[in-house]
Amino acid sequence: MLVRELRKRPEPWHQYADSRHRWLVPFHGLEWMFEWTAYYLSRWALLEVLEYLGALSVLIAVVFYFAETGDRIKQKHYQAWQVINTAQGKGGSGGRIEAMQELNMDGVPLVGVDASGAFLFGIRLPRASLSRCNLADCDLRDSDLSGSNLSWSDLRSANFRHAKLHDVIFANSNLSGVDFVGAELWNADLSGARLGNTDLRFADLRGIRWRHIADIQATDVYGVRNAPEGFVAWALAHDAVSLPEDDH
Repeated sequence: MLVRELRKRPEPWHQYADSRHRWLVPFHGLEWMFEWTAYYLSRWALLEVLEYLGALSVLIAVVFYFAETGDRIKQKHYQAWQVINTAQGKGGSGGRIEAMQELNMDGVPLVGVDASGAFLFGIRLPRASLSRCNLADCDLRDSDLSGSNLSWSDLRSANFRHAKLHDVIFANSNLSGVDFVGAELWNADLSGARLGNTDLRFADLRGIRWRHIADIQATDVYGVRNAPEGFVAWALAHDAVSLPEDDH
């Protein structure tokens, strides 16, 4: 904010002008005129009122900006959902990676989202609420869904190669044909999940909950790492296979 002060009355012209340097007279004249202008304006109350009004308008703008924060967030979420729904049933990303990550960062549940067939390579959705979603045939390689809930979901033939799936809940989901090669499934909950024809080669299975898996027929457990005691023997006894990589 400008600080207004009453200016001293300028000197008369005959005292102000320097007659020794006539070529400077025009410049002195301009300076003298500006000093008188500033002198009169410093006494004009309207300028002070306008200054206060300017500061008040800034304050009002700030108040309205914060008051409308909720509406802007709603609009942002609406646009993100529009991107996801418009791309439904189409291949590629279609902006869904950014849209889903943005919604998840804002704590918006992604329950029931349909992104089947989408290219979601490297997507980051930690602790996402994705129950009853459809991610069938999705490319989710190198993704991070740690701590997410994917229970009761359709994940058939999805590609989770080298994905981080720590503490993910896959309970009662369809994992038929899923590619988990090299994935980190630490403490994943597979209760009630169907893993028919699933590829678990070289996946890290430390701490998985496996005792109530619904189906593991033809699932390849070759080279699994840190599997819980008894898991591999149980899987092979229930028609899983252990095939070297060259046999695929």
